[in-house]
Amino acid sequence: QVQLVESGGGLVQAGDSLRLSCAASGRTFSSYHMGWFRQAPGKEREFVAAISRIPYSRHYANSVKGRFTISRDNAKNTLYLQMNSLKNEDTAVYYCAADGSASYSHNDQLAYDYWGQGTQVTVSS
Repeated sequence: QVQLVESGGGLVQAGDSLRLSCAASGRTFSSYHMGWFRQAPGKEREFVAAISRIPYSRHYANSVKGRFTISRDNAKNTLYLQMNSLKNEDTAVYYCAADGSASYSHNDQLAYDYWGQGTQVTVSS
């Protein structure tokens, strides 16, 4: 069982940066593949970024590639999402998720077993 709590969201201007954190409970954080997803108003939830357990393979949605960086600190049981050059279209509720399966399906929401409550990111022009 893993409980996930996101933080770090807020209201920023276009071009600004923001770092989201996702604190995980439990002692097995390092065994999970982790992902970030987001849901904008009126839209379906979509994949943003993911990082596997060792060897820490990273994947990004095309819309954030080159601007966002996912990372994890297993000693702190924490997942991060560094977001740079934010755009209006990045406005959404951001969720972190944990996948405990053996395979790594980075953008398949159904593969993720545990989800956080989300943190709001609003980018104004």
